[in-house]
Parts: sequence; C-alpha cells; structure tokens
Amino acid sequence: MLLQRLTEYGDRIAGDLPAEFYREKQIHWVLDITTDGGSAQLLNRKVSGRQRDQVLSMPVPYVQRSGTKVPAYLLVDTAEFVLGVPKKAKDGSVTDKDRDEALRRHDAYRDLALRWASSTTDDPAAQAAVTFFTTGRINVELPAEVEAKDTVAVMVGTRWLHQIGSAQHLWAEEVRARKGGAAERRGLCLVCGEHRALLATIPEPVKKGAIPTTGGSNEGQLISINAPAQGREGLTQLVNTPVCHQCGGRAMAVLNHLLASDRHRRRFRDDGVLLWWTKQPEPDTALAMFFDDRPEPADIENLIDSMNKAPSPTSAQRIQADAFYGLSLGLNNARLVVRDWIDVPLHDAKKNLAAWYTDHGVWDSWTGRTRYHPLWQLALSCGRWQGERYAPDSAPHGLEAELLHSALHHLRPPARALPLLLQRVHADHRVDSPRLALLRLLLNRSPDPQDHLMPQLDKDSTDPAYLCGRLFAVLEAVQGQALPDINTTLRDKYFSAAVGAPSITLRRLFTDSGAHFKRLRRDKPAAGHALEKRLLEIYSKVGDDLPGHLTDVQQGRFIIGYAHQRHDDMAQRQAAKERQQAAVPAQGTPAADTATV
Repeated sequence: MLLQRLTEYGDRIAGDLPAEFYREKQIHWVLDITTDGGSAQLLNRKVSGRQRDQVLSMPVPYVQRSGTKVPAYLLVDTAEFVLGVPKKAKDGSVTDKDRDEALRRHDAYRDLALRWASSTTDDPAAQAAVTFFTTGRINVELPAEVEAKDTVAVMVGTRWLHQIGSAQHLWAEEVRARKGGAAERRGLCLVCGEHRALLATIPEPVKKGAIPTTGGSNEGQLISINAPAQGREGLTQLVNTPVCHQCGGRAMAVLNHLLASDRHRRRFRDDGVLLWWTKQPEPDTALAMFFDDRPEPADIENLIDSMNKAPSPTSAQRIQADAFYGLSLGLNNARLVVRDWIDVPLHDAKKNLAAWYTDHGVWDSWTGRTRYHPLWQLALSCGRWQGERYAPDSAPHGLEAELLHSALHHLRPPARALPLLLQRVHADHRVDSPRLALLRLLLNRSPDPQDHLMPQLDKDSTDPAYLCGRLFAVLEAVQGQALPDINTTLRDKYFSAAVGAPSITLRRLFTDSGAHFKRLRRDKPAAGHALEKRLLEIYSKVGDDLPGHLTDVQQGRFIIGYAHQRHDDMAQRQAAKERQQAAVPAQGTPAADTATV
C-alpha cells in the first residue's frame, strides 16, 4: 500500500521529479570538451561554506553501488572515475593498489561513456564526446585541489551531456540491467499489478542526512533483505517482494523528493521525520498550517469552526473525496524504519487536527482569545526551564513524534508525558501556557469524563483537586497584596508540597493567611475584603474534604485549577483598572483603594 501511494503521487508530480534513476548532486568540477572533441579543460566549481548560494547542483545519474569492483556512472561521476585520480591516505601517499584501481575505474567510465556516445550518431555533442574519449585515457591538467571523491560533470559547448535524452534512456536501461539480478525475473508487480521485469534490489536509497538520527547518518534502504534469516523461507533481496523496475525507481524518487520538500516534510528535533501528502493535486491549507512551527490562531479557529459545522446534504454531495497520507520514518544503520503509516480520508485527518487544537487550547486573559501551541513547543515544555526560556534539546527523546502520532490518529498522548511534565513543574515551579496546554491535552483525552477541563476558569467545578489549585492561587494572591516586595513567595516555598499533599499544606497556609488579612484590612481594605470573600467561597467547597495525597492525574487538575484562578484574577484586575481609568475624567481623581485583585 505504501509503495502504491508513493508511485501514484509520483505519477501526479512527474514533471517535478528528476529523470529516471537521477539524483540531485553538487558538481565540483566541469570537464569542458571543445565542440570538435580535440581537447578539454577542467573548470573549478568548488565553493566555500560561506558561498552556499553559488553551489552548482543538478540531477545526475545515480544508483546504489557496492562491492570491490564498483561500476561507473554515466558521464557524471567522481574524479577517480572521470579523471583517474587515485585515493590518498591521510598522510597524502598513494599506494600502487589505489593507483591501479583508479585506472580500472577510469577505463570503466570511458567504456560506458563511449557506449552512449557511439549510439547517438545524430547529436554533435555526442560525436564530440566520441572523438574525445577514443583518444585514450583523459589527459588534462589537474589542479592540486582535485580530490578523488569530487564530483565531475562533462559538457560540450553549452550542453550538459548527462541531460541529453539518449543519455537518460541508456542510463535507465543500464540500471535495470544492474538491478535485475544475474538472471532476469519476470512476474506480477505488487505495486502496479502488471506482469513486468522485476528488481533484484531497490536501485536508489534515501539520501544520507535526509532523516535526522542520533546515531551516525547513512544512506537508507526502504526494503533490504540481505541475510537468509531476514527473508521468508530464507530467500534474500526482493524475491518475496516483487517490485518492477518502474515502480521501484519511481517510489524511491518520490521518497527523496518528499524528504527534500519543506512543505511536505517535518523533521523532528531529535530523531526521525514525517512526510505527508494528499491524493488531490492541491494540498489542504489546514494540513500545511498544522505542520507549520507557528500557525496563525485565526486559521486554527477557522478549522475548528469548519469541523463543527455539519454540511448541508447538497454541499456534502459536492465535496470531492480526498485522502491524507502520512509516513513517519526513522533510520537504523542503513535501513529505514517505518514508524507510522497513515492512510485516511482528508476530512477525518482535518477532524482529528481540529480535535487536537480544541483539546489543548488555553485561554489567554491578556488577549481575550484561546491560545494554541505547535507540537515542538508542547514537547519542549517537558524540558528544563533556564530562567528565560526552555533549554534547547532538553525535551524528552521521541516525545514530539509521539505527540504527532496522537494528533493524527486522535489518540491519547503517551503515558510517560504526564509524569515527565509533573516532574519539571515540581523542579522549577513554572506553570506557563505550553505546560498548561499539554496538561489540558493529557486530561481531556482521559477516558474519565471528570478529567476533562474547560480552557478557562470553571467556577461550578466541585472537583477537590481543581478547587485545591484555585485555593492555593488565592492564598498566593493574598500574600502578594499584603507583602508586594517579598522575595520568596508561597509558590517558591510550598507549591510542590501543596500539589502532592494539599491537606496539610493548605490548612497551614489558610491559617497563616490571617496575618496577611490583618495587614490588608489596615492598608487595602477593599482588596482585602474581595480576597477574603473569594478565599472563603472556595474553602467552603473543599475545606472539609481536603485530599491528603493526589495522584498524577489529580495533580494535573490541581495545577490547571491554580492557573485558571490566576488568569481569572488577572482578568479581573485588568477590568477593574480599565473601569478606574474610565472613571477618572468624570470624577476628577481616582479612588484611593479598589478591589483590583
């Protein structure tokens, strides 16, 4: 199914793909042959790291090759093949073995180039190549900076030889001959369903570095069975996975195309990558928004609204059937690991994304709107806080990919996310918007409806853990109003204790608040009265039933209740300040003390 979807997409974007068995590569040197084929010069196209915009890069013939007698590529290859430059040891010396191998590879390169040029009799550039390559081994002046691994392309006049149609055709035939095995097999291709010549091995791997990995980067094969223990009935290579040459080459070309696309690729910050595309030609904007690192809130709200509105029967009939495909890949040495494969109707994918945003949205009292966070930020909220920001690369390994899986499949987040998040909250006492959003997500996807919480303060909630969080927030506000210049707050000293064991901690803080209220009655009577009323209102709901210890889920509800109460207090203070400022022109002077708490 995966290979079928890749080849279907390849048929749709055929114009954007390179020629068959071609891959994008950087060109370091150009062998410029004169139009009569009598001579050539070597042009340097190497650039420094600061001149990346001047790199010469283009699709060139490519196929995976291995072994001791590796064959040549057609026309574009390393300097060892094109120019006979031998490999050097670390000390700069060249052994006789390396020198002989360079000459062998150079001869193989010339033979393949001549086979193409001799078969193309009607092209002046090909005839110039015939004249040049038949004179013997290439004899051009080699600059000292030419290395055996440098890529060299050949041109005649203003034409790149590897871009000529006959060269592309010959190279495709050459790859089929190499990858078809010693004895050609024909059979039913599992991808296209046609009876065709079958591959012995996949011709093109995934590019080195295309998939982030914590280990050493390497090229990766999607299908690789090279040991009897790995294959069914002890059979190796593609015997049990019949794929024709066209489908195998097209699928890998599409895979590399998606890996190079910024629009259809999401690289995880630690390990792995997600590729996505749709069945219809134009990708849906809602999907592009989801995979953006900083989506616009208005776009998210439009997505949620569109999913909540049921289409009329007439409009539903006009909706074209579309599909969403998602492929999550990792890399294990030289083999690709398919971690997740998604093939669902596009409407279902969008519905899952809308639910994802609905489940984690957090009310922002400053802007008066719900705030949404990208995946990477939710994962990083389980990392270490450094005073002004989260420490880079401190998110738990693999958490971002697990959250993405949860979003696309509308599943519960990984079980480890809640204890990891609570551990960080206890460590640095920070409850910000990303952490609150992740907590809401974790609780809203719990099978227990009691865990599902609103994005802002729920004054009707009777949940003891939620009320304990609200109570702690009010006690902190009481201290803040009574002692505005205090260095160590209640949150600094008692937050972790209150979250874990609220009964003992909150009763003590409730008793100690009497001294703060005494100061408030003297200095800020209106504020003290408002806070006392709020504190007694919450305490009366939970005072006789303060829980002794809280589970992880209950601790999450405590923290959300605490944050909701703080945000509501902040909104009330802002509203009171605005009312006070509006009353100044009418009264002449503001009131001395208002309940702005």
